[in-house]
Amino acid sequence: MPRFAYSAIDASGASVEGVTKADTIGSARAGLLENNLYPVKIEEKRGALQFELTQVKVKKKELMHFTRQLAVFVKAGIPLTEALETIGDETTDIALQRTIADMVDDLRNGGTLSAAAAKHPEAFPAYYMGILGSAELTGKLDETLESLAGYLERELDTRSKVVSALSYPGVVMVLAVFTVMVLAGYVLPQFKPLFEELNADLPFATRALLFIADLFTIWWYIPFSLTAGFITWLVWMFKSEKGRLFKDRFVLKLPVVNGIVEYALLERFCRMLGTMIQAGVPLPEAIRTTTEGTNNVVFRERLEEAQAEMMEGHGFYKPLARTELFPGAARQMFKVGEETGTLDAQLAVAGIYFERELETRIKRFTTMFEPAMIVFVGVIVGFVAVALVQAMYGVLEGVKEQA
Repeated sequence: MPRFAYSAIDASGASVEGVTKADTIGSARAGLLENNLYPVKIEEKRGALQFELTQVKVKKKELMHFTRQLAVFVKAGIPLTEALETIGDETTDIALQRTIADMVDDLRNGGTLSAAAAKHPEAFPAYYMGILGSAELTGKLDETLESLAGYLERELDTRSKVVSALSYPGVVMVLAVFTVMVLAGYVLPQFKPLFEELNADLPFATRALLFIADLFTIWWYIPFSLTAGFITWLVWMFKSEKGRLFKDRFVLKLPVVNGIVEYALLERFCRMLGTMIQAGVPLPEAIRTTTEGTNNVVFRERLEEAQAEMMEGHGFYKPLARTELFPGAARQMFKVGEETGTLDAQLAVAGIYFERELETRIKRFTTMFEPAMIVFVGVIVGFVAVALVQAMYGVLEGVKEQA
């Protein structure tokens, strides 16, 4: 059970410090109140062996719930410190609990909500903190938080759809490879001594499977080296700058998949930028933050070029059009928004457009891949079955000849 160090005030007004055990920080606070102790500060106390090499990031889903709850409390007129304490008591996410506890301390020491959030990049993205700062200046914190929560919810939903669409073929492929490895690496080798004893004339399919079996048993170091090289290649692609550039370019060239990735990136760009402009964030800062938040290197490089042109006074629509990232309908929306001063509304419409197109492309992808994967697995399993049956017929023929 976690331990929490606390500072509290007892019934006589004296300061008290100590440690208590509880399941959550909320339970610890309730236990102190039951003992007539008013908690001033509560934080988790970890042992000497409990340490973190890196800061644990707060999950997007938890951040969305936090933002929506805070919006409701602010709209109800509850002070920020009390609202944050209540949310911190109720959440079960340890990383978010620690973040909220630190933010409450900062607010009590005279800090602002945006400044307190800025100290925790592991919890709040850059665009989140920029929107909070503008909301505090405009006095529309509750509306802005509600808008942020809506954006986070849509982003989670979009990510879930994309991951679901791309993971299905991968799972089927892994199952197919696993099936072949079991049949060729375990089942077929059981018959190998019998084949050799009867000197059976084995068909090509059976010889191919036996070769695969030998590859994983006798010459195991070959697939082991190939697997290690593949893992190293994946680490290089996801960790190094050149690797990420190669990966992002490769993904954008894959048929069908590139459309899903492109529209997911465009939907996120329009949603994020529209939310920031609606919250009152200056356009140059909103563009910079949105560009930095783009997780595709190819898109980010082109958007950085557009950002540089905007800073030189070339407007908003033309630099984005020259990137060739946005379809004609979106470019027209940007042009109308820039000319009429309704850029935030046009970006919201563009976000809805990309979201619907993304859903269509995901459905098309899954509709096309489901039968293709079924046929693929059927061909592999059928090949193995035919190889086994042909081998058994070869054995029977050998037995008849010897008889």
